[in-house]
Amino acid sequence: MISPSANEIEAASPPRKKPFYTSLSFQVLAGVAIAIILGYVRPATAVAMKPLGDAFIRLITMIITLVIFCTLVTGIAGMDDMKKVGRVGGKALLYFEVVSSLALLIGLIVGNLVHPGSAFNIDPATLDSSAIAQYAGQAKAQSVSDFLFHIIPNTVVDAFAKGDILQVLLVSLLFGFALSIAGPRCKPLVDMLGALTQAVFGIVAILMRFAPIGAFGAMAFTIGKYGLASLGPLAKLIVTLYLTSIFFVVVILGAIARFSGFGILRFLWFLREEILLVLATSSSEPALPSLMSKLEKLGCSQALVGLVVPTGYTFNADGTSLYMTLAALFVAQATNTHLTLLQQFTILGVALLTSKGASGVQGAAFIALVATMMVIPTIPVAGMALILGVDRFLSMCRAVVNMIGNAVATLVIARWENELDGNTLTSQLQGHSRIG
Repeated sequence: MISPSANEIEAASPPRKKPFYTSLSFQVLAGVAIAIILGYVRPATAVAMKPLGDAFIRLITMIITLVIFCTLVTGIAGMDDMKKVGRVGGKALLYFEVVSSLALLIGLIVGNLVHPGSAFNIDPATLDSSAIAQYAGQAKAQSVSDFLFHIIPNTVVDAFAKGDILQVLLVSLLFGFALSIAGPRCKPLVDMLGALTQAVFGIVAILMRFAPIGAFGAMAFTIGKYGLASLGPLAKLIVTLYLTSIFFVVVILGAIARFSGFGILRFLWFLREEILLVLATSSSEPALPSLMSKLEKLGCSQALVGLVVPTGYTFNADGTSLYMTLAALFVAQATNTHLTLLQQFTILGVALLTSKGASGVQGAAFIALVATMMVIPTIPVAGMALILGVDRFLSMCRAVVNMIGNAVATLVIARWENELDGNTLTSQLQGHSRIG
């Protein structure tokens, strides 16, 4: 009788389940929980933790441009059909405009139904507008032509040095098309970029191990500086935004997801690490590299992920859209400013433009909201001072919705392009759910 070898025994035995405390999601959640306790008990110490969060965000942002460049260039260079890039881009922009407009409309409807600012009765003359002056200055500097012209970098290197996502996207598209047209002559360069892509995602995997520390530092600073007590006076606005965002994600994006062949709740669980990270840092950018990697695992092509996700970070800010119309109505209601239906739809129309580019960067949505409100002179821009103190807590919500919205959009476009296999997608989401 021949006894089985050690390798055979090891292969036959079921894989050992890792302890729950080794998962990244648990570690990030633990870091956030400890940060909240520290921020409540020792605010000064918690505020001093800010460099930990800033350092982690900087570590991730330093690699984002390389992730986008490598992913998109290698994906496009490997495509047989160049028309697909234009087709995917067109479909993505159409989807972004429809869903963003829907988010703006929902924010407007909820603001009229709930009236979150009606109990304030504040005289605009008593508000300190000095804190808003810098934001108003930046808002005036923005225009549609400036935004479009800004997409073109001064030099190729300048796009990467500034870390501007849209500029890097343009450079990546041009390089990808050029390599594809060149064909076999540039295959060694494409292979090298493919190897570089693997190395870059290896770096991302290493950096993500520091996510619990970064989440701890960012959340500790938020609670330590602003305090849970600061939420009291504006609790109705905060609760309204969070509940509206949950409705938007579960019902609106849930219906879109179901139509595209996957369940939104399983998908949210699949993205739990990214959601916790964005919630802690109040920015969707730190989650971008790992989000792109996970979407590829679900069956989306490299080129599609590389094109849709970075573009969506600028043009598909669903959370910001919800926030902008709701917050504009809040300020009007708090200062007893009556808005006609035409003025409300004017806010919606202007917000369609000003919300672009407000995703990912902390504080950009606040500047975009100031720019929107300046179009309606009857609304006192100084009223934004009411929101400024709790904007960090509002930013957490809108950043998470922005990230989820772009993740759903990528799968929808992939399904539209017949890239996704339903069985593979379902098994991946269910398998990840069991592991989690």
